[in-house]
Amino acid sequence: MSDSPPRASSGLRWSNWNLLLLVPLVILITPFWNFRGPAFLGMPFFYWSQLAFVFVGVISVAIVYVKTKNEPVNLDLPDELSVDDLDEGDVK
Repeated sequence: MSDSPPRASSGLRWSNWNLLLLVPLVILITPFWNFRGPAFLGMPFFYWSQLAFVFVGVISVAIVYVKTKNEPVNLDLPDELSVDDLDEGDVK
């Protein structure tokens, strides 16, 4: 039986709530939004939809934060890096 050290965790955790972070990326597909009508307060659709997606993005990030902030993190693993390792990276 081998005494292998426990696997180090990267700190990244998967949650289905993270898929909500893909919603603001839809705005990057500009051909879907690049037309004039309907205008809102004299602004073409492209401009006011960009502004609306800023708020949609903020709301999406806030929802993901609230839903994932209390997920457990494995703190049982020892910190195997010293300050010198962090300063020098992988150079040994």
